[in-house]
Amino acid sequence: PELQQRVLQGLGISREEAEQRFGFLLTAFRYGAPPHGGFAYGLDRVVMLAAGQETIREVIAFPKNQQAEELMTDAPAPADPKQLRELGLELVRPPLKRPQ
Repeated sequence: PELQQRVLQGLGISREEAEQRFGFLLTAFRYGAPPHGGFAYGLDRVVMLAAGQETIREVIAFPKNQQAEELMTDAPAPADPKQLRELGLELVRPPLKRPQ
């Protein structure tokens, strides 16, 4: 995880912020990098095509529950206001409908 920490520091992300935002990934890297080094063959897509399916969701298990939440990373998570500012984005909520 040291290389990943250096990359994150180069992006201006402190160790504390990295642990808060990407702790699950940094913990996984402590056990080693993926055997494919990030260049996987896409076997899931090959199986999808061989099975004649439209989406890989039909041939592999995705880590989301029925509410579309990813339990390992707590995604989706609220957007960080600092990130939104950096990207020039603003959340706009629709006006509340008042009962008549």
